[in-house]
Amino acid sequence: MKSKVSDFSKAKEKYLKFIKSQEIRDNFFYDKIGQLIKFYLPVCTYINKIHATKKKAVIIGLSGGQGSGKTTIAKILEILLKINFKLNIVYFSIDDFYKTLKQRKKMSKEIHSLFLTRGVPGTHDISLLKSNFKNLLRKNFKPFYMPKFDKSKDDRFPKTNWKKVKSKPDIIIFEGWCVGAVHQTKNIEKPINILEKKKDKDSIWRRAVNDQLKKNYKEVFKLIDKLIFLKVPNFKYVHKWRTLQEKKLKRTSDGNKIMSNIQIKSFIMHYERITKQMLKDYNKFADVVINIKRNHKFDKMKIN
Repeated sequence: MKSKVSDFSKAKEKYLKFIKSQEIRDNFFYDKIGQLIKFYLPVCTYINKIHATKKKAVIIGLSGGQGSGKTTIAKILEILLKINFKLNIVYFSIDDFYKTLKQRKKMSKEIHSLFLTRGVPGTHDISLLKSNFKNLLRKNFKPFYMPKFDKSKDDRFPKTNWKKVKSKPDIIIFEGWCVGAVHQTKNIEKPINILEKKKDKDSIWRRAVNDQLKKNYKEVFKLIDKLIFLKVPNFKYVHKWRTLQEKKLKRTSDGNKIMSNIQIKSFIMHYERITKQMLKDYNKFADVVINIKRNHKFDKMKIN
């Protein structure tokens, strides 16, 4: 019993320390202990039970709109599962599997100019992502390196900066804004914003994106055992919270690709169609749904 209490104290201490490191001016975390007790610990207990039942590596998908806090939440889950539940965790983002700038430039010339902008299905290296999962799930595990993407430079880090996975994972946390998304079956032709109306008049880009979801991405998402969906209040908060992300990025990087407010508005239009569709369809694909309030605080949670 003392050991469990000690483990929880250590986990709580590291959790609070990490939360503090993520706070920036005018953007503080609310009710830190309450959020830990009501949301983070129950989710970790849920994940631990799944692992105990399966007795093999469990893949947890973590999805939500831009700026919903996926990266921060994934790190918190990693801390708690590692310290409180003694599980070996590997966490990575689909963002780290973006195609290189050179590859996207090629796509923009051969398929559609909008593929130059990273983000939508089609701009990730699916072959590399599949290889990553294969390495993680290998029975005879061998250490390997996972790619990392430098958003401040809009390009993949050189291999010398890749992350080494040293041991076989118990839990794999796979996060990304479109993780778990399914393709649309109607209304593809009708533009939903200025970007689609002016730059994709013939719907070539959005059809290609949808086709990627239907085929290549579906194969990857099938690997997910359970999916957690972070439900943002509505799409306008994607812009607000993506702006906060950019502030953090500006504080921590030396790259030259930090976006202005106008650039952010244009950038998230690339994500709008799929994000809004996921907000409609989340009950079809999510196992855990966490509602996020306008102040970025968790409101309620449903575990299916």
